[in-house]
Amino acid sequence: MTIYKVPQQELQFILEHLVNYSELCKMPGYEDASEDMVAAILPEAAKFFEQVVAPTNWPSNTQPAYLQNNQVITSPALDGVYQQMVEAGWCSLSGATEFGGAGFPVVIDAVVQEMLQSSNVGFSLLPTLTRGVIHALNLYGSESQKQRYLQQLISGKWSGTMNLTESHAGSDLSAVKTKAVPAGDHYLISGQKIYITWGDHEQAENIIHLVLARLPDAPEGNQGISLFLVPKYLINEDGSLGDRNDVQAVGVEHKLGIHSSPTCTLAFGDKAGAIGYLVGPLNQGLMCMFSMMNHARLAVGHQGVAVGERSYQQALDYAGQRVQGAVQGVEGRAPIIHHPDVKRMLLQMRALTEAGRAMSFATMAAEDRATHHPQPEVRTHNALRVEVMTPLVKGWCTEMAMETTSLGVQVHGGMGFIEETGAAQHMRDARILPIYEGTNGIQALDFIGRKCLRDQGEGIKQLLADMSQAIEANQTEPSKSLIAGLQIALNQCQSALEHVLKHPQKASFVAYQFMMLLGNSVAYWQLAVLGCAAAEKIQAADQDEFLKQKLSTAQFYNAQILPRNQAHLEAIIADAEFIDNLKLN
Repeated sequence: MTIYKVPQQELQFILEHLVNYSELCKMPGYEDASEDMVAAILPEAAKFFEQVVAPTNWPSNTQPAYLQNNQVITSPALDGVYQQMVEAGWCSLSGATEFGGAGFPVVIDAVVQEMLQSSNVGFSLLPTLTRGVIHALNLYGSESQKQRYLQQLISGKWSGTMNLTESHAGSDLSAVKTKAVPAGDHYLISGQKIYITWGDHEQAENIIHLVLARLPDAPEGNQGISLFLVPKYLINEDGSLGDRNDVQAVGVEHKLGIHSSPTCTLAFGDKAGAIGYLVGPLNQGLMCMFSMMNHARLAVGHQGVAVGERSYQQALDYAGQRVQGAVQGVEGRAPIIHHPDVKRMLLQMRALTEAGRAMSFATMAAEDRATHHPQPEVRTHNALRVEVMTPLVKGWCTEMAMETTSLGVQVHGGMGFIEETGAAQHMRDARILPIYEGTNGIQALDFIGRKCLRDQGEGIKQLLADMSQAIEANQTEPSKSLIAGLQIALNQCQSALEHVLKHPQKASFVAYQFMMLLGNSVAYWQLAVLGCAAAEKIQAADQDEFLKQKLSTAQFYNAQILPRNQAHLEAIIADAEFIDNLKLN
């Protein structure tokens, strides 16, 4: 099994040439997150995750979490690791300074989170869901709730979960039946929730559950759902932990992947009722929860990038060592990395992963500008950008994670099908990513519906306008081939958008194709910007091998992946009259 190495030069290059961190860190509130400070902490983070967390990936996969006497027992490989991460401050980088956080930009926190996700993606879900709870409480929590819970959540001493669906509901949250009965200054919650990531464990001192439930007199459907905060342990007036609340794990799922993460069925109120507190307005729980879910969707998209990186590193290492067959120009039997089709697969893994990383980090930087830029119009522009990009980052990056990790198995050949090599683990771990936090079918519908048809494509038009500006800004000789491909992609996106706006009745049927076309194109746009920066440096006599590979990766994407766009476009504009005649039974 390959030892994970953080791609530090790649991450730094993105911060410099795509995120423009030298400008971003000067925005109000980020004064303590200077370039020098980031340059100092990222190598330390890399050392921690490479040496402490990454070695847990395989053993926590083979010794998964389980339920014993209503207590979740997590993998022994993880014992003490979370506490080390909390003590080192890696959980609190982006937390508000007023509640003990370091106040770093979201994009820097995302860089560190990628290190964690590549090290052990199942384990990474523990702080990921906590961040979502922090985000929801920041937006909708009362002042007393913020004072009581945020500092402990930001530090990582307490963790958080998101409790949405139930066994009969699936993705249809309008069917939620969990009850909330008023009882003085709180509510009594009763019901069961399924698929609760890190729903119970002993890694943190307390667990703060955010739970969707209905009051007895609430209207049916989405309009009758409220959001409640339900702690595992009740909090005393002095902030110390009190009695155990009436919530417990009654099951731990046996899953295809992410074995290190206990995915629980939680029972609320089997005795007297679980004490919960309203978060946000009554009957507007979905609005509040979606703030948390959208935050999680961006994190899930980047998990796809991180798993792809780990799979690529392992495949690359194996291909360099595995000797088989003969290749012209190599004396004797050759390592398979010299075989053209193996080289193709590895380049495809690298191109998809680096493009996804660039698109994801560009979106995280837009989130920082949406909240901290001093100019209101810039904040508004970037807020819309994050809204439009969220389903693309979640949907496209996780689809590409499936492709990349599958290629990782293929590079290993028959050995990839053997569990002990570890290649299959990455593919199994990646398989959940297109499913949770809203399946990619839902992401596609959200993208073509809420993010396109609802505003007549205004947000996407702004996206394409910025892509056009990037084309105009990179007209130098070294960048010509990359920019020519980007212009073709832009034209295809504009054609698809015009067609969808003209034929909204077929939008749901072509939603996936639309998401993938835009995802391919936007990811390439960000990768091409980095490729152009590398080309400029090479022309200026910088012969660093990293720069040459950066340019080559963008060229490979241009030649071998962008042509997929034409198929997506043709599927979008094709006659769809046959849809009504299709039968599947």
